[in-house]
Amino acid sequence: MTSSEVYPSIPDLARKVVLITGASTGIGAATAVAFGRSKAHVAIHYNASETPARQVAEEVQAAGGEAFLIQADVTKPEAATRVVADTVEHFGRLDVLINNAGGLVKRTPVQDYTDEYVDAVLALNVDQVVRFVREGASHMRAQRSGSIINVSSIAARHGGGPGSVIYAAAKGFISVATRGWAKELVKDGVRVNAVSPGVIMTPFHERYSTPEQLTTMQATIPMDRLGTAEDCVGAFLYLASDRLSGYVTGQIMEVNGGQYMP
Repeated sequence: MTSSEVYPSIPDLARKVVLITGASTGIGAATAVAFGRSKAHVAIHYNASETPARQVAEEVQAAGGEAFLIQADVTKPEAATRVVADTVEHFGRLDVLINNAGGLVKRTPVQDYTDEYVDAVLALNVDQVVRFVREGASHMRAQRSGSIINVSSIAARHGGGPGSVIYAAAKGFISVATRGWAKELVKDGVRVNAVSPGVIMTPFHERYSTPEQLTTMQATIPMDRLGTAEDCVGAFLYLASDRLSGYVTGQIMEVNGGQYMP
């Protein structure tokens, strides 16, 4: 069952312009299709996964939305400016920015840290998010409205699993910065929140976690199952909708089956 079948149309999201980074697979892809169900205009960013991105675009349009594909390596300093500008040029505005792109890079124990490894993790999970928030907020401030939704992680709460400390710390930065940006931008009508997924079965865990590690993780989840990308979609729809969450800002929404309860 796709996210477009699970989640109903949310009227105030119709024709809203939504930019989702890292939207070709996993949580980003499921979220893009769900916004399509609400007849949103969805800018689908991807880096290397062009074929999956085109499939997502087709699903967005089949669900009733409009889709626009944008390719970029978000770790490049100029990427955020171009992606946001292209979105605004194509659709005329920017209402929702979802900073979903990110990744572990690789599991690395502390004794194997190199400057290059640390820089790569921070470039992918911190630096580019800062740039996208800067560029997105510029347009939203001019409109006096907008919703920025960052993606943190349960790793930010407990320090991450084996070899993922720098990634967890980067996601901790996202959680803290989300609260700070929320306070700074609220006077301009811009809400800033974050979704913090738990153990979600996406290409992330397929690439970086062994079956044994996943079994161990599942044993710590009260719901006794691993999450799916579709499990996260409702949080993004809620935070994007002014009708549903117009009085919500600076919040980190945990989606983890009860694995962590703040």
